[in-house]
Amino acid sequence: MFGRRWLEMTWRDGLFCHWPVDPAVVDETLPERLTVATHDGDAYLGVVAFVMDDIRPRGVPFGLSFPELNLRTYVEGPSGPGVYFYNLDADDRLGVAVARRLFALPYYRAEMSATRRDDGAVRFRSRRTHRGVPDARFDATYGPAGEAFAAEPGSLAAFLLENYRFYADGNRLYRGEIAHEPWTLREGTADLRENTLFEANGFERPAGEPLVHYAEPVDVSADRLRRA
Repeated sequence: MFGRRWLEMTWRDGLFCHWPVDPAVVDETLPERLTVATHDGDAYLGVVAFVMDDIRPRGVPFGLSFPELNLRTYVEGPSGPGVYFYNLDADDRLGVAVARRLFALPYYRAEMSATRRDDGAVRFRSRRTHRGVPDARFDATYGPAGEAFAAEPGSLAAFLLENYRFYADGNRLYRGEIAHEPWTLREGTADLRENTLFEANGFERPAGEPLVHYAEPVDVSADRLRRA
């Protein structure tokens, strides 16, 4: 159950690129008490890029804004299904430091930009600058294609995007909860010129083209991290 709304923010310019992979490839990378979640027999690795806008504690009139880029998968855990992050790169030194300390999440500093073009497409670039971890780079232009829709319960889109819990593996297993209205989605297009997130996290690059979704902005509330 969702607890106190500790943080509030808006997520915008969301790109979701997903590749199906063998569940065994994912399962061997997960911490104890988490197992890989599948849809029609496939596990998924997702590259997600978006802008976190106006992040602030509830009641504070102003907040931080910065782009974020993550590699994620989907798991079953002691508190139910959720997201497991391999990395979260962000262009904010303070935000990264706070997230690493308070949320036990694999946040890394990066130089990033997210620029909306006149035609509505977004150019998103990232170069990791965090010391002592593998280099990671990303460069893509993406945007919406097609009519807006909401993911049907039980569909692949719902499995990949309608997730309101995440797990973090610090000195013990933690869970976090978020709340927002269901995503308004569109099929998306993405020109992925550079993407080294798989290699940076010890994966071989999945074969084939990704399933691409573009997400409309959504207001998000987040609870504090709790033990799973």
